[in-house]
Amino acid sequence: MTGLYRPLRYHRALLALALVLPVALLLAAGMGAYYIPPLEIPRILWEKADQAYAVLVSIRFPRVVLAAAVGALLALSGAALQGLFRNPLADPGLIGVTSGAGLGAAIFIVLVPGAGALQVFALPLMAFVGGLLTTLLVWRLASSGGRVQVLTLLLAGIALNAAAGALIGLLISRATDEQLRSLTFWTLGGYGGATWPTLLAMAPTGLVAVWGLMRLARPLNALVLGEREAFYLGVNLEPFKRRAVAFSALAVGTAVAVAGGVGFIGLVAPHLFRLLAGPDHRYLLPGATLLGASLSVLADLVARTAVAPAELPVGVVTSLLGAPFFIWLLLRHKREVAR
Repeated sequence: MTGLYRPLRYHRALLALALVLPVALLLAAGMGAYYIPPLEIPRILWEKADQAYAVLVSIRFPRVVLAAAVGALLALSGAALQGLFRNPLADPGLIGVTSGAGLGAAIFIVLVPGAGALQVFALPLMAFVGGLLTTLLVWRLASSGGRVQVLTLLLAGIALNAAAGALIGLLISRATDEQLRSLTFWTLGGYGGATWPTLLAMAPTGLVAVWGLMRLARPLNALVLGEREAFYLGVNLEPFKRRAVAFSALAVGTAVAVAGGVGFIGLVAPHLFRLLAGPDHRYLLPGATLLGASLSVLADLVARTAVAPAELPVGVVTSLLGAPFFIWLLLRHKREVAR
């Protein structure tokens, strides 16, 4: 009976999340400064003759799809990295990709003034390249004799996060008012620049990252027992670590390149799924992906409507909701260690 209960619980959780995401997308597409009744959206799309149709197709749909894609990538990479580090408090930012992407964006904003239309394409590219270069540097620092110690990888990521933060601070000190506004919005994150070309540009790397991370479920389950035990179970550890870090960096780099620094989704979504169903990575990875997409869409909805007609950065909303959750996780982890 117990053996049947657990898979059933996982399947129910995945089914519920698969139903929640379309509802969240529908609500987010309808609500905003220009209100469109969510239940009217299918009719509007069918008739194609209303001003609401132009709003939906040109503004709302790209934004909600981008929010879902970014949330999914962050949550999936967070679940994979928590399994790799065997640390429930691990976050995608630990490997340096988030701060590296922010540094790449800051360099472009401050040091390439007057980029004009070029900024639409070059800024995400610079952020993506900055994130991947930082991750490569973290990996190089943590490598010794062809092997990588997970603890060293974590410490190298923390050190480079601090260095990237200091360099961003230096760039901020010499930025103009206009550049400072752009930097502030970038570092806090948001989906206001969503367009269909943006989604098409992020699709190849995002899909590759999802494909690569989903294939890591069984090695991550084995790693829960420890590296030695995972090796005896047939996991080739070093190639597995390289794939986990590379695909996680690709996922986070893609997300940060188009949306800036949206925090806490990669930490919160995997934990919520563990509470709903359990820790099996075969279900945790897709479950965290669905949950992260829904959380991101709902956070963007709050950001757009809480102080309408003004708009909050999405990173502010996710941090306000995620920080208390993180504190609760710390207290819970402390109690478990004390036992």
